[in-house]
Amino acid sequence: MRDALGKFLLNWRIKTVLPHIYGRLLDIGCGTNELVRSYMGEGIGVDVYQWGDADLVVNNSAKLPFEDETYDTITIIASLNHIPNRSEVLVEAHRILRQKGRIIITMIPPEISRVWHFLRRPWDVDQRERGMKHGEVFGLTRREVHYLLSEAVFDILFERTFMLGINRITVARKR
Repeated sequence: MRDALGKFLLNWRIKTVLPHIYGRLLDIGCGTNELVRSYMGEGIGVDVYQWGDADLVVNNSAKLPFEDETYDTITIIASLNHIPNRSEVLVEAHRILRQKGRIIITMIPPEISRVWHFLRRPWDVDQRERGMKHGEVFGLTRREVHYLLSEAVFDILFERTFMLGINRITVARKR
């Protein structure tokens, strides 16, 4: 089955995120790696599952093979909820982000995510091929994202909703 709606929404997220990216990019939970391919600068996409075009597949996104302060921008687009060790991954992002570097997260709230995953199950490759693993959750609240970022020593710079108010982009800077 073709997933035209999923592709449309992915492109919407990419168009929302791209203006906030600068310098060297690392996309954690890159999926099909379309954000990195859309970015005009240097970037790499990493995931724990090979969706077909990840630059690097790792066992644990909290233990990445990069030197300290390697990236200017780190993105986690529509995937932080699928990372069971979210706190540790954000601490790792802090380590490999350059001073004043930024992290960009997009997320939908749990209530919408539950309904969305149920309705999209027949077309969603993620659900058909990989499914939800232990520790994954259906979305994260704004408060949960803020708490996780604060604990990993990030300060929020910018936040707004998009996709008709359903999705949220949060841009934070390394403290």
